Amino acid sequence: MAGTTPHGTTPDGTTAHRTDRRGTAPRTNPRRTTVGIVGGGPAGLLLARLLHRAGVDCVVLESRERAYVEQRQRAGILEQGTVDALRESGAAGRLDREGIVHEGIELRWERRGHRIDFPELTGGRKVWVYAQTEVVRDLIALQLADGPPLLFGATVREITGADTDRPVVHYTHEGRERTLECDYVAGCDGFHGVTRAAIPEQHRVSHERVYPYSWLGILADVAPSCDELIYAHSRRGFALHSMRSATVSRLYLQVPNGTDPAEWSDERIWDELDARFAVDGDWKLRRGPITSKSVLPMRSHVTEPMRWGRVLLAGDAAHIVPPTGAKGLNLAASDVIVLARALAHLHRTGDADLLAAYSDTCLRRVWRAEHFSWFMTTTLHTDPQQSEFQTRLQLSQLGRIASSPHAAAELAENYAGLPIG
Repeated sequence: MAGTTPHGTTPDGTTAHRTDRRGTAPRTNPRRTTVGIVGGGPAGLLLARLLHRAGVDCVVLESRERAYVEQRQRAGILEQGTVDALRESGAAGRLDREGIVHEGIELRWERRGHRIDFPELTGGRKVWVYAQTEVVRDLIALQLADGPPLLFGATVREITGADTDRPVVHYTHEGRERTLECDYVAGCDGFHGVTRAAIPEQHRVSHERVYPYSWLGILADVAPSCDELIYAHSRRGFALHSMRSATVSRLYLQVPNGTDPAEWSDERIWDELDARFAVDGDWKLRRGPITSKSVLPMRSHVTEPMRWGRVLLAGDAAHIVPPTGAKGLNLAASDVIVLARALAHLHRTGDADLLAAYSDTCLRRVWRAEHFSWFMTTTLHTDPQQSEFQTRLQLSQLGRIASSPHAAAELAENYAGLPIG
């Protein structure tokens, strides 16, 4: 592959490794760093924290202002491996105090429910309910207190020299055009970011599936009606009951693509949730004031490779998953954990083998997560063109999970998170 060479060498065969031994960089508009991180979301911030603790110099450039970044509503489920990484980075103090530990989920279909016990099926692994907004706030606070530079309002325009040993990030900050010379650039700037374009179009391949439905998500000021998440299959469409805290519920309804949230009154939303969560027994859905409504389109997307020369993609810059499998944030975290290990190993030893394998290592996990997310999505949602035959296949699959420890373990192992690396 043109522009990519093994063992951290440049195209002319010279050694690529040049670590800045200072361990820190100037806090305002530095001109040079070891790792330039484009994007100050959870992936970029976690990578910066892991690199900082490993003594690897880095700078984070985030296009939005701090207030916006800290208020973005995103995922709320953290896998065991993500929690372990946050603890390792020193960013899990509030998570350990306030996060809600979940040891399973409930599947519902045709008025019956079945619980999947994660620790029993995975050898002790579990998940945590802790909103991505809170993860970001925790990481930002640490970064600003004692971490490497984090620049808000720094809009990256392009990355040049990706296949050289000195890629340059071109960005605008405080009304001025600036550059940041790096040994490596980590693209953590999401699906609509610019770093993916640093990989020449003729050398990158994209795979995509767009689903024929979306999610209408709500936040409600009401205590959750369940102790663990409920995933409901219904002939009326999918529904999910999650939570943000002991007093705030997060719920989702499958809706047609292009739905306007304003078309759904609060009463209509609660009535539809009631119908889709219906189960035999005395369970009751609690209703309360809805404080937020939004529609989330659903798609799967993978860009290959995740490395080109000195540019490495992570998180949504490289892949998107439908949210049904709770993989988005966790897959981004696994990318940067692998990347941080590789860069730290290079820093300690001068050996770039782990870095050379970064794309292949990550893509194995990416495709597993894509498959699991596709499986959860197509098993639980009702396609607008779905036949009764397809519905019966879904019901058969749900029955198999409920009756087979092996099928249940496959779901639990993927949901709670496979080993990273």
